[in-house]
Amino acid sequence: MSKKSDRPVAGQEQTWFAKGKSDSWQVLLSQVASRFDREYRGEAFALPEEVESMPIFLESVAGTLQAKTVSPFWKIAKPQKNQRCLDIGCGVSFLIYPWRDWEAYFYGQEISSAARDALNARGPQLNSKLFKGVEWAPAHQLNYEEAQFDLCLATGFSCYYPIDYWNIVMGEVKRVLKPGGHFVFDVLNPNSPLAEDWAILETYRAGEVFLETIEDWEKMMKAAGAKVVKKQSGDLFQMYKVQYI
Repeated sequence: MSKKSDRPVAGQEQTWFAKGKSDSWQVLLSQVASRFDREYRGEAFALPEEVESMPIFLESVAGTLQAKTVSPFWKIAKPQKNQRCLDIGCGVSFLIYPWRDWEAYFYGQEISSAARDALNARGPQLNSKLFKGVEWAPAHQLNYEEAQFDLCLATGFSCYYPIDYWNIVMGEVKRVLKPGGHFVFDVLNPNSPLAEDWAILETYRAGEVFLETIEDWEKMMKAAGAKVVKKQSGDLFQMYKVQYI
């Protein structure tokens, strides 16, 4: 696996930002990492009674909310045989989605050490040829060589960071994508009927949720040199397939 040599290792979260970068981003990274570590370890979140009485929380407990928060990236960019695909914020997706049927090479990057450890333990047992391992690092620091991937994915976590952070992520994705490759990611649609209640629920789990407008997201994409090839709306998130120009 070809990577840059300056990747972070366990216990070195502070190296994720160089001197002079925003300290507030480091706080956000720590909050999000903690939120997903707790989820993957099956730990309960302590929530106020008023939050636990919200319909969206009851949906979460019943297991019906999850389907509304998943962006089916394969519907607009199905990984193809022998493609090299980078799943940023991958969670345990190699265990859930049909990567073996797609016959695409899976590389993961994840901020949750719990998710990384679980996937690195199980992934090789499922398919040691396709599974190329999961790196522990945030989305703005992709520890790979230039033009390494045919497809990059990043779904389910953009709302935990401001748009200026994602402007850096877009630049990193552009660097590691092959010419003509695609990037699929999703953004929280603030106009969704569920958006505000979901943001409240997640604020108690992970910290601030950024309700950026779709117009501002698309303005950022354009400024980053990303052309929207396709988009698809869901219950909470709007998914984009972009290509750099």
